[in-house]
Amino acid sequence: MASNDLKHRLTPHPDTAANDNGMIGEKRQKRKVMAKRGLKSLAIAVTLPLSLTVLSACVGSFIARDDSLSSRRPFWFPPSWALHFTCPATSFLMGLAAWMVWADGGFHRNPTALLLYFIQLLFSVLWDPLVFAAGATRLSLMLCLGLFVSQYGCMHAFRSVNPIAADLIKPCLAWVAFLSIANLKLLFV
Repeated sequence: MASNDLKHRLTPHPDTAANDNGMIGEKRQKRKVMAKRGLKSLAIAVTLPLSLTVLSACVGSFIARDDSLSSRRPFWFPPSWALHFTCPATSFLMGLAAWMVWADGGFHRNPTALLLYFIQLLFSVLWDPLVFAAGATRLSLMLCLGLFVSQYGCMHAFRSVNPIAADLIKPCLAWVAFLSIANLKLLFV
């Protein structure tokens, strides 16, 4: 009975233990370097489109011709501060989705996805000043339709690389559909 309670412990050879610890240390160091690079690229991928959209919203709100636009707004049209907040939020989601695709190597396999992403970024940056500063509702409606098509194309191109990235685009599509309806209403009011 006493022999059943005994445990045999194996002690590794000192050379193999040091070698295993060295390899574990190297792997840990490589992971830290990769994580730092990943965080830097994530920060750039999210901050750049977000800052462009915020700059666009600032330009649109400082040069705004709210007197003509506010008289034509329907009652359900969101206030300008809500529009200026939601457009950068969707830009953040698109940047995050693009980073996820880039991290998986999707832009190298499908350069059309990168082109569609840059087109939607350009359209989203131009929309705010066109509506609020220039009051060009016809042009902004065409821009909204182009933005919807480019985001829809991004969603399909991203889905083959990373399905989660494609799902991040769905709220952006809903927002652009709402903006298109609002633009359409501004056009005929």
